[in-house]
Amino acid sequence: MVNQSKQQNFQKLQALLNELPWYVEEYINHKLRKLSTASLLNYCHDYKIFFNWMIHEQLWTGSMKDIPLERLEKLTVLEVEGFLNFLHYQLQNKELTVNRKLSALKSLFNYLQNIAETKDLKPYIQRNVMAKIEFNDIKESMETKANKMEGKILLGDEYERFRLFVAQEYGEMHKNNKKVYNFYQLNKERDTAIISLILGSGLRLSELVGLDLEDIDFSKYTARVIRKGNKEQYVFFSQTAMDDLKEYLAVRESKYQIDKSIKALFVAAPMGPKGKTRRLTARSVEKLVEKYAKAFGKPSLSVHKLRHSFATRYHAEINDVPKLRRQLGHSSIQTTMIYTHIKNDDLKIAVDKMDMPKEITD
Repeated sequence: MVNQSKQQNFQKLQALLNELPWYVEEYINHKLRKLSTASLLNYCHDYKIFFNWMIHEQLWTGSMKDIPLERLEKLTVLEVEGFLNFLHYQLQNKELTVNRKLSALKSLFNYLQNIAETKDLKPYIQRNVMAKIEFNDIKESMETKANKMEGKILLGDEYERFRLFVAQEYGEMHKNNKKVYNFYQLNKERDTAIISLILGSGLRLSELVGLDLEDIDFSKYTARVIRKGNKEQYVFFSQTAMDDLKEYLAVRESKYQIDKSIKALFVAAPMGPKGKTRRLTARSVEKLVEKYAKAFGKPSLSVHKLRHSFATRYHAEINDVPKLRRQLGHSSIQTTMIYTHIKNDDLKIAVDKMDMPKEITD
């Protein structure tokens, strides 16, 4: 399975490392086989913000690339707290974001103190100021998280209405705008298949755009994906998703001028006279979901919210958290448990309409 997004992130990562001190590159190489390139790219962006802040605050007068280990070792608690305040009050980062950036710094400093060794087997730094810094105390119950999510996902008949909107109604809405209508007609089968596959499987964005034709098993209704931690897994998807996928595949070659070397499942049309068909990017998928969501009247919808929509419906109908955890590829079951706290009006309506049985048996 070829994942262009992963390759692009790796290239961006290498370019960013050229701006950072040597020990950051060493740390990233240490983590490369354990964390995704996207996560490591975020780490490096966080380090760049931190080192630039050090220079701005005149904690170092040279270039960012030349900040030595000795300077990190001499950072004070007050200085680091000043950086966290800078993130919160000047960059207006939320507490969760500040915690994430602090976590990245803690991981780097832990490596420098407890894992990395000099030639004479001594740690790179003796003193680790980050070990003294506490995370923001954020206590948010599962119910609170679920309530925040409820208004931003598809519930009840919205699930199928949104799919039908992408498949048919969006075109009707824009039939008087020739440019928009023609672009929609070109991509409607592909876009419907994308929406349907996310709603019918709960795939992550990176997993979706990384799919190749050979990853789909049409007899078992599964898609082979590479999950977080570089783990291969076969993920089931729905009959509706299969039907929409087949409709897209029936027109894929003719509509997108596919070269036989293109293995990507979801592709973008060639651009310009010499343009080539290429794998659809993650950003392109995000933009098409945003476009349809806004027109549908639910602009808060995103690819991730569609994944949440699948999970909510799955839990309501199957009520098997371990199976849902595997389907979503969660490393911790606590992450999956949030879906047990989302209220599903479908169930209440169904129960209200039922005649209560005379006997209740186990």
